[in-house]
Amino acid sequence: MSLTVRPVTRAEHLAFVAGRPSASHLQLPSWGDVKPDWRAESLGWFEADGRLVGVGLVLLRPLPKVKRYLAYLPEGPVIDWAAPDLERRLEPMLAHLKGLGAFSVKMGPPVVVRRWSPDAVKAAIADPDAHRLRDAPPTSEEPEALALVDRLRRMGWRQTEPGGEDGFAAGQPRYVCQVPYAGRSLEDIQRGLNQQWRRNIKKAEKAGVKVVRGDYEDLPAFYELYAETAERDRFIPRPLSYFQRMWTALTAEHPDRMRLYLAQHDGEVLAAATMLIVGGHVWYSYGASTSRRREVQPNNAMQWRMMCDAHELGAHVYDFRGITDTLEESNHLLGLLRFKVGAGGGAVEYVGEWDFPLNRLLHKAFDVYMARR
Repeated sequence: MSLTVRPVTRAEHLAFVAGRPSASHLQLPSWGDVKPDWRAESLGWFEADGRLVGVGLVLLRPLPKVKRYLAYLPEGPVIDWAAPDLERRLEPMLAHLKGLGAFSVKMGPPVVVRRWSPDAVKAAIADPDAHRLRDAPPTSEEPEALALVDRLRRMGWRQTEPGGEDGFAAGQPRYVCQVPYAGRSLEDIQRGLNQQWRRNIKKAEKAGVKVVRGDYEDLPAFYELYAETAERDRFIPRPLSYFQRMWTALTAEHPDRMRLYLAQHDGEVLAAATMLIVGGHVWYSYGASTSRRREVQPNNAMQWRMMCDAHELGAHVYDFRGITDTLEESNHLLGLLRFKVGAGGGAVEYVGEWDFPLNRLLHKAFDVYMARR
């Protein structure tokens, strides 16, 4: 017998997530409030006896001029992905979303398929024959995740390949950098920092860099640095209102869901970053810095304070989020990968995002529309 998928309340959604070690912040009810251009709905997976066995935040984006939607479950849904009867979990979801007017469904199973240790990543960067991370042998591989990929393909799902030269997909990153915390003392984590990181942290301390926690009122200071970073690194910045909405929505759901850190030197904010917390998973979310006074190493000081606070919170992982899978020296994102790996982070590959076209014609039309944007 298949499961029943139907809407649940925010309270039911949150209670289910609270009973798990963690879930992506993109699968919380509050994330729907961050995305006002999308219609959001909390879904629940129910067994015949009424037990709630899964939840998911679905974001519905309308197709221009048509009352049909792209249904998107970023880094979700929160279900048992190792279940032998996965079909009976996904088929009722597709039926429910089709009933809402979805022409296509996109999801991102939060399932790890491969890991590379920091040493393995460093070796891959140094290997002239390795052009992408996938060219280097992984430290570990998950057979269950590989089986999941095969099952999804057999069910008619299509894997979204990482797009562009830097390996980032249009949705959520398939490759991330994570520092494992489970069972490790802060001294263990500090020993995982490379020499450059340890040197820079000491340099920042000697120069008098102070890292403080900020609040909603400090978001404009963060944003000033973020806009400068966007211009320097050639990406389109989100507006200040996005971060204000994010802070309001996430902290309303849980007062310690989102944090802001500021690295100050002689009264000037030189770097700032946001941190997100769900259960034992802590994410470095958005970072920003100025080109001024880089010699005092504010970024290393700020990250180390965030990593220490994550350990104090009892985190099982500190997540640096997306990384490039391109190992070419000419790629401007390689420096960011080196920075994250230098903090003791290993590379992690998820199974990626998957599409299920419910209406192939509209699915293709939407792809064309997004490509033109």
